[in-house]
Order: sequence, then C-alpha cells, then structure tokens
Amino acid sequence: MSRAVGQEPGTARAGGGRWQLLLNLSVWVLLLVACARPVLVEKPIERERPVRDLMLAIDISQSMATTDYTDPSGQRVDRLQAVKGVVRDFIARRKDDRIGLIVFGTGAYPQAPLTLDHASLGILLDEVGIGMAGPNTALGDAIGLTIKLLDKAKEQEKVLILLTDGNDTGSAITPDHAARMARDRGIVVHTIGIGDPEASGEAKVDLQALQDIAQATGGRFFRAGDRDALQQVYATLDHITPHRVKTFSHQPRRDLFWWPLGAALLALLLGHGVAALATARRASPAHLTRTER
Repeated sequence: MSRAVGQEPGTARAGGGRWQLLLNLSVWVLLLVACARPVLVEKPIERERPVRDLMLAIDISQSMATTDYTDPSGQRVDRLQAVKGVVRDFIARRKDDRIGLIVFGTGAYPQAPLTLDHASLGILLDEVGIGMAGPNTALGDAIGLTIKLLDKAKEQEKVLILLTDGNDTGSAITPDHAARMARDRGIVVHTIGIGDPEASGEAKVDLQALQDIAQATGGRFFRAGDRDALQQVYATLDHITPHRVKTFSHQPRRDLFWWPLGAALLALLLGHGVAALATARRASPAHLTRTER
C-alpha cells in the first residue's frame, strides 16, 4: 500500500507513517463496504388492480321508447333515457371495477369492452339508441354473449347486471339454458325488470324468467317500476357487490456501493498527491546542497 501512494517502504518518517497507515486502513474499509453492495430501500410504491369484471346488458328494443318514466326535473322521458341516467351514476361509483356494456334487441352486441376507462364507457353509453339492435328482445343471446366475453377475463369474480322491459322473442339460446351456462362458469347474473307485466305480446316483461335466471346463477332479481325504484335497485347492487381491489407493493432499491468505492479512489489519489508533494520537498534541499558543493 505504501508503494500505491508513491513511497518506498521504510522511507517515510514516523509522522508520515502514521497518516499513511490511517489512509491504508480507510481505503480497505471503504473497499470492503463497497463489496458489501449497500442499498437504500425507498418508501413502498403501492399499485391497485381490480378483482371484479362487471358487465352491463341493456335492452334497447323498440318498447324502450315508452315514455312512462321521469327525469330528475319531473319531465316524462322514455325508458332508455331514464336507464342511461341511472346507469351513468352507477358507473361513476364503480371506479375499482372493469366494466363492459352489451346492448341487445333482436340480437346482442358488445357496445364497450371491459375497461377501467369509465369516461369512454360513458360516451359509448350515450351513443346507444332505441332500435339500433333491432325491435325484438334476445334475452338469452345477451347472456350468451356475456359468457363469451367474460370467458376471456382473468378475474375470478364476474358479474352481469341485465336489464330488460320485455320477454325473450327469438334468441338462438334460451334464457334458462344460458343461465345454466353462466352458473357453470361462475358468472353471477342480477336481473332487473322495468316493463309492464300486464302488457301483451312482446311488450310484456317476463318477470318469472328474470327471477329464474337470477336464482340459477346466485344473483338477485329486482323490479323497478319508476326512476326512483331503478335508482334504488342500482344502489342496492352497488352495496351487495362491494369494491374490491388487489394491492401490489413494490419498494424501489438504490445501489449505494459507488459512494464508498468513489471515496476509496479519492483517498488513493489524495495519498499519491501528498506523497509526491513530500518527496518533492525532500528532494529540493539535497539538490541545493549538491549545487553549492
């Protein structure tokens, strides 16, 4: 180590030997600390991930144009407009869930994929219009499409909230068969009937079929005769499907070994500099003596 700092062993004076020994020890300690690779563990960073996929299926058949609901100001509106307002509020409260939207009439169609982008989901909900999926009601197909979409989902908890004001009038798959398939895949189906059970033909809501679907899948059936009742239904659904997230925690680590390593290198440079300066000072008087002679 003496040679490392620019001196031959035994040439240093007692005082120089002491500081040189101290320097050598300091360098060794710093190198050992650097080899231990110290790290700084910073504050944990937490990330949350939803654990529930929630699909909304809304009937947009021609009967949804019936103006037997009212908006918050008391003005009469069609059923779909009332449903949109209540569903929009429901989506706003479900910030931790991935939510998708299916619309159905004569056929069932995906309007929005499962997403956490609820602002975009609201825009797609606003674009839904009466009759755009046909005038009839394909209740079983709506459940079947939900099964297909949720089969690709990784979350264990899968829920469908199905709203209709009519009865099944031509699905490729019957509602009871679709309900059994949903049950076998662990999908809970909550059903909401908003139509008139006393009506005739396709406009008559089949409350018994909706009850059977909910019962078969472990869900609940609701009857909503007006907007206030519909709001209460979605408030209840918000309560019985509580928000759940899975939290992931990560603590960033920062390497600190370069601090002691840098200090050791700096100490070596300092030692070389001091040794070179001391050697130069000792050489100057000797050179002057030889010159005088």
